[in-house]
Amino acid sequence: MARLQGKRAVILGASSPDNMGQHIATRFLEEGAKVLVSGRKESVLADFAAQHGCEWAACDITDEASVNTLADEGCEKLGGIDIAINATGWGLLKPFLDNTHEDLVAMTMLQYVGPFHFYQAMLRKMMRSAGGQGGSIIQISSATATIMLNDHAAYMGTKAGTDHVIRCIAHEFGSEGVRANSISPGLTDSPMTADAKQVPGLFDSFLAGYPLGRIGTSDDIAAAAVFLASDECFMTGENLQVNGGLTLRRNPMKSEIDAAVAAAMEG
Repeated sequence: MARLQGKRAVILGASSPDNMGQHIATRFLEEGAKVLVSGRKESVLADFAAQHGCEWAACDITDEASVNTLADEGCEKLGGIDIAINATGWGLLKPFLDNTHEDLVAMTMLQYVGPFHFYQAMLRKMMRSAGGQGGSIIQISSATATIMLNDHAAYMGTKAGTDHVIRCIAHEFGSEGVRANSISPGLTDSPMTADAKQVPGLFDSFLAGYPLGRIGTSDDIAAAAVFLASDECFMTGENLQVNGGLTLRRNPMKSEIDAAVAAAMEG
């Protein structure tokens, strides 16, 4: 029997072709879940839903009303919500002193305030005391919420803050039958990093930090999400470091990345 048979999942952050949210959605469908994919790009969502036989709804995570509407649509289209996943993110790389007020506001809305509202809306549908059946909340975080990477402070700080919100949810809503956990990828071969992958030597500069010897994939994250979403999971308030052991070591320093890129360009 499929591991998520009959589960109803809302996956926010699935409106870029072949991104992590779409990989998670595809795997969940294979495991028997009913899925609603969401994000800002309606045409991409509609195409994915048509190809994979699932539901879709547009949502801007930075707009509280839009998030609340998504929760209502999830219940209407799926018959309820058992799994809620936030896979949104903005991989801003910018020197610390160059981050503007506008950068910080945009990052906070996307990676802290928005997720906070998303989980509030999902909890109101999932709580047993509100007529729900409990379930699983999953935050897609980052290894950089734990270990350092140059020029990434706004991203890292907001991901770390939301990880702590996940712990608060786990602490306060376990009695409602809700589990809440984070998954932290490292550098991942995905559309978000497609431009970086084209830079000679850049991906290779990260490899020494991975005990398992390779860069992660979206399918690695989807596999972990299946476990967290399934009834097999007796875990809450945790941050799964699904990054090949990267957090045992470190990301490269900027000087090391620059040297690796320069050497590759010369070679």
